[in-house]
Amino acid sequence: MSDPMKIRAKMNGDVAEIRVLMGHPMETGQRKDAAGKPIPPHFIQSMTVEVGGKMIVDGQIGTSVSRNPVFGFKMKGAKSGDKVVISWVDNKGDKRSDSVAIA
Repeated sequence: MSDPMKIRAKMNGDVAEIRVLMGHPMETGQRKDAAGKPIPPHFIQSMTVEVGGKMIVDGQIGTSVSRNPVFGFKMKGAKSGDKVVISWVDNKGDKRSDSVAIA
């Protein structure tokens, strides 16, 4: 299991600003190790973001995203205290889900 995601969610007026840092190697499968052998691909394939029980993002991610990716979202209709749940699944079947309340 990977490290917990670092999620920041706060209200700025009537807009919720959500940022997440996902700890993940995001290997493309094109690099080689010190011995010259290819490093197998290992990357996040999909992620979801739910706010207050409503799905706001259902996205696909590929190998072009860098290691430990950071994503940001803004949305209207949320309120302080709403639960933000962010989940991802990678190409090896590993999963991670973390949550935080909007401040």
